[in-house]
Amino acid sequence: MRRNDPISHVMTKNPVVLETGDSLSKARQLFEESGVHHLPVVHGGELAGMLSWTDFLRVSFGEFGNQDVRSLDAVLDHTRKLRDVMRTDVVTMPLSGTVRDAAVILSRGGFHSVPVVDGNRLAGIVTSTDLIHYLVEQY
Repeated sequence: MRRNDPISHVMTKNPVVLETGDSLSKARQLFEESGVHHLPVVHGGELAGMLSWTDFLRVSFGEFGNQDVRSLDAVLDHTRKLRDVMRTDVVTMPLSGTVRDAAVILSRGGFHSVPVVDGNRLAGIVTSTDLIHYLVEQY
């Protein structure tokens, strides 16, 4: 296995993102349309936080029950802001990092994606699924 492969070989280079001013209904729509489970939140291209599908479910279904999508969007947008739900204490890794570095970070548990940054700017995202695909290709 190539332990020193750059993270750029496995990361998603242009991830689906939210802007800090976006609504929770936009987050729901992006989760649904893109099929991703992790949305970096940016402000002017710089990483400001992360919203996971789990974070979103905790607020959308935990509090508002089974509503149709339009009703859910209306309630979400009038009761919560993205900044209230997203995580700002995000563990990141540098663009100069390796696949092994990402594996070490993700093996510590607690989350399944790591934003890759070049300085403060979002360069990409790597998920535990990306690392599994990488591992499969090695064998």
